[in-house]
Amino acid sequence: MEEELIAPCGMNCGICSGYLAWYHDVKNKGIKMPYCKGCRSRDKQCAFLKKRCKLLLNKEVKYCFECSDFPCKNLNHIDKRYRTHYKMSMIENLKLIRDKGVNQLLISEKKNWKCPNCSGVICCHNGICFNCSLELLRQKIQKYRWENN
Repeated sequence: MEEELIAPCGMNCGICSGYLAWYHDVKNKGIKMPYCKGCRSRDKQCAFLKKRCKLLLNKEVKYCFECSDFPCKNLNHIDKRYRTHYKMSMIENLKLIRDKGVNQLLISEKKNWKCPNCSGVICCHNGICFNCSLELLRQKIQKYRWENN
């Protein structure tokens, strides 16, 4: 878990399927998934919200909670989808950063998304560890859903 992997919208790119696919190079292991190095490292600011937010487009805020409109309609929309399908909340992440600092979020994320088998990272999009459970990922028809969704 690294600060550079926390997007302005509160998404932890370190638990995202695109980042984990890139980090573990799953294409070369026979699994077709898009790769992503994270929003900040690609200078995208926030893949979810940048195109809709002047502050993000102009790099006027580091995190969305710095905006007077926090949480905005667009952030509420994506947060609802992630709470419903992916067991995480960008808004809750942002509140934790605002109230206790990014290091506290990183500590919490490391604990919340730690694989019980190998101590790797569990993906928020499907609940699979790309380090020790690639066979499960390979077999999944819906690669972006948890089993119970």
